[in-house]
Amino acid sequence: MISDPEFFRSFGFQLEIEPVEPDFLIEATPRRDFLGLEMEVLEVPGHCPGSLCFFSHEGRLLIGGDVLFASGVGRWDLPGGDGELLFRGIKEKLFPLGDDVIVLPGHGPATTIGDERRTNPFVQ
Repeated sequence: MISDPEFFRSFGFQLEIEPVEPDFLIEATPRRDFLGLEMEVLEVPGHCPGSLCFFSHEGRLLIGGDVLFASGVGRWDLPGGDGELLFRGIKEKLFPLGDDVIVLPGHGPATTIGDERRTNPFVQ
């Protein structure tokens, strides 16, 4: 999306972007070291293609970005979004991490996997 100047225009958005090429890509992997912090990288697309979450097994902490929020989920109505893919990814990849896992979303308050599994209206 960031390397194609026509990506957003093809969806009717009149955005001027200066395309850039990433230096490197982060892919799903069971273990990756980020400056001494070991994280599992989970690909959970649906909010946008290639959406990633970062999970610390040791800390029981999920950095969820715009995938899962307290009582909500990331938007899926923007270019490249897919609601069914997002909901399935949350249920299949995030919920099995455990009810005690603390979720730090990209917006809003922290929550837990357990609270979202039990009460989030988007993934019931």
